[in-house]
Amino acid sequence: MTLQFTSEQRLDGEVLERGFTLGEIPGFLWTPASAAAPTPLILLGLPPLGLGRMYPRLLDRARSAVADGLAAATLELPGSGDRPRWPALDQARADLRRVMTAGEPVTEAIIDALTLPLVDRAAAEARTALDALLALPELTGPVGYSGGVISIGVRLAATEPRIAAAGLFAGSFVPRAILEEARRVTIPLHVLLQWDDEGNDRQAALDLFDAFGSAEKSLHANMGGHTGVPQHAGEDAASFFGRHLR
Repeated sequence: MTLQFTSEQRLDGEVLERGFTLGEIPGFLWTPASAAAPTPLILLGLPPLGLGRMYPRLLDRARSAVADGLAAATLELPGSGDRPRWPALDQARADLRRVMTAGEPVTEAIIDALTLPLVDRAAAEARTALDALLALPELTGPVGYSGGVISIGVRLAATEPRIAAAGLFAGSFVPRAILEEARRVTIPLHVLLQWDDEGNDRQAALDLFDAFGSAEKSLHANMGGHTGVPQHAGEDAASFFGRHLR
């Protein structure tokens, strides 16, 4: 796939934001406007809400990265935003909503259908994006991965050698196959868990953290629901990436 820039603007004079397409996949790249040398990159993961809806939060995270001398980039997930609908994924999401609304248990079959095809496609697209982005003269490794669907982060942490550190957000269903992949993860990890997240199986998140094979891994649990992440949690994550990417 070819990366083509489609827009460019300076934000506050310090952040250069460029929209791009990778083939037909939209994305954004944020870099320091005055960087004198190639800059390490953080790949920002996306939840399946769409790039448009998540743009303000992504921009906040990108500004933080640039303030620390790093670049940030993100891609629209398959089946989300303005990308073509993915009927099988839409059906899996509908099945999940149905059983949760009815108070029924979420089965492994639903979790697998919802997550595994998305992980396969999104991880492959992320690797292609890294090929294209790291070919730019203003970017260099090492690479960090931050946030998004945690199963995608696990797959990339386990299989993509250019990713040197990952900050993962616990809060989505994890298939048993991804739990097994977590045992192969050895890079430094910073895992954020909202203790009272209404849509998260807390014990499953703890089991996943325990499964990671990394010698350096830390779990940062805060009280509150999914949207109640405290400001200092972002500061802690920025410090983590600063240690491992610069």
